[in-house]
Formats: sequence, structure tokens, C-alpha cells
Amino acid sequence: MTFVSLDQKPVLEPVPGFRGRFVHGEGMSLAYWDIAAGACLPEHHHPHEQIVSVVTGQLEMTVGGETRVLDSGTSLVIPSNVPHGARAVTDCRVIDAFHPVRDEYR
Repeated sequence: MTFVSLDQKPVLEPVPGFRGRFVHGEGMSLAYWDIAAGACLPEHHHPHEQIVSVVTGQLEMTVGGETRVLDSGTSLVIPSNVPHGARAVTDCRVIDAFHPVRDEYR
């Protein structure tokens, strides 16, 4: 068992405007993002299954060529290796869950 205080985790900014803190277990990772309005995450893919959950704000997601705006309280499941990207319509708070662990964010 591990208790984690997000305030004690380093902030990573893998692309401009996407600032996140990460918590890792043996089989999954959680990312807590603060995303600046207008910030873009280029289309990419990875072997991890991902669940995106918008806590506040609006996040435009393009997944497998389909674009939708996710509002607060909306979640999206992205299967493994499906191309996806994002653009923050407003300032956002987002939680991403990844399986398996995102080792590059340790």
C-alpha cells in the first residue's frame, strides 16, 4: 500500500501547456493534468489503453479520425494503439488512467 500526496509529485510538461503529476502502481498509471486553453497534444498512439476523464473545462479530442468536445464530467476510453490527439478549448483539469504503466512518466 502506498499513500501519495500530489503536492509532493514533480510536475512534468511533456508538451507545452500540458502540465501533469503522475501516480504509478504495478499495472497502471494515473495522470493529473492542468491544461492551458489552446494547448495542443499532437496525434500519437501508444500500446497503453487510456481512459480520459474531464474534471473541469472543455477538451477537444480526435480519436481514430473522429473529433468531439468533452465537457466536465465526460470520459472517453481509447483502446491500445488507436491514434489520438487533443486541444484544450478552455483551461482544463483532466485525469488520465493508463494500463499498463507509463514508464516514461516515472
